[in-house]
Amino acid sequence: MRTRYRSALLAILACGVLLPAGCARFDDTAAGQTFSPAPVPSPESPPEVQGPGSDSGGDGKQARPGQSPTPVPPPQGCKDFDPAVIATCLDTVAAVAGLPGDGSTPSALAGERKSGRVMLATAGKDATDFAKLDVQAAGDGGLTGLALSPSYVEDQLVFAYVTTATDNRVVRFAKGQAAKPVLTGIPKGATGNRGAISADNRGALLVATGDAGDPNAAADPNSLAGKVLRIDTSGKAAAGNPNGSLTVAAGLHAPGGLCASADGGRVWVTDRLADKDTLYRVQAGQPLATPAWTWPDKPGVAGCADFVDASGYVAVGASLAGNLQDVPVSKDGAVTGKPLVVLDGKTGKPPETFGRLAGMSMINPQLALAGTVNKDGGTPVSSDDRVVLITPTMAGGGNSKD
Repeated sequence: MRTRYRSALLAILACGVLLPAGCARFDDTAAGQTFSPAPVPSPESPPEVQGPGSDSGGDGKQARPGQSPTPVPPPQGCKDFDPAVIATCLDTVAAVAGLPGDGSTPSALAGERKSGRVMLATAGKDATDFAKLDVQAAGDGGLTGLALSPSYVEDQLVFAYVTTATDNRVVRFAKGQAAKPVLTGIPKGATGNRGAISADNRGALLVATGDAGDPNAAADPNSLAGKVLRIDTSGKAAAGNPNGSLTVAAGLHAPGGLCASADGGRVWVTDRLADKDTLYRVQAGQPLATPAWTWPDKPGVAGCADFVDASGYVAVGASLAGNLQDVPVSKDGAVTGKPLVVLDGKTGKPPETFGRLAGMSMINPQLALAGTVNKDGGTPVSSDDRVVLITPTMAGGGNSKD
């Protein structure tokens, strides 16, 4: 399975199919900067794409489709030879946000949970500083979510879910600017502070909030804890929300990731409960009562990516088990089989793993990114923590659900 994964990654890179893909009021444009949309390659003339280079990933060489893959050597210091790795030697990369571009060089923003540092990770280059957010990482808080503005190509704004000394909140920032509050007052507790943020691909932002250590808060309509919120870029309820409320779904406890299909028709959120881990399909105005899938073994579900249209599954990172769980799903959002476990160090030829996966973000329907958190209780290698590319590893189907 790992061999098939690497072949898929190299084929995607070689084909150049990376596509662009309390409230506060403020100017939603990064001041003092001008922007223009990135060029979009035409199907007739796709860009030439180089694999990750020697600074942060592989050696810059591309395997041709059909070549027999060879085992990847172990990392040497911060040099990682796996072509999927685009950034190395970071710390607890709990949040990532894939950046739009012409497809020639995959890149992303990578957020470190404990430090609040946001790095620009680009294939073939060393990661560079992008921003520094003030966070408090006690318990499971800190910087746990990143998402690009729905109009990022024009305004260059980034949104983050962070824990501060007084609350959990959504902030926005641009490179070289201080973060500004967008939505404040999300309850904070000794636990249950982890949250996630994602674009819904319909012009709004989705925010998953923890229950701040109070399970009853998830059902309390007057609390922002334990909810899926849908907001605009000023922190108000997005247009089309049920009853004009910030909340579109309730019942979360310790969410790990949010993801949506390219058209926004499917939205997913992962959650960790005391006795199980879950994947929910979010449908506005309906409670998160019946999971789409449940993991009694609690692998530590984290970020997710909707590969349903391309390959028939939702990929869910596991930050405790150290693998990727591919949940087969039909295009109408119904789970059709048991998860297929990949990148676990046991399956595939050779069996390999990136270890504990946390935040995930889509670049296009066939390519996602994930951050690793091996320095947060895992078994890190010399190049951890890393930002890695995730490609389809199965083409739908899977075992029948029982």
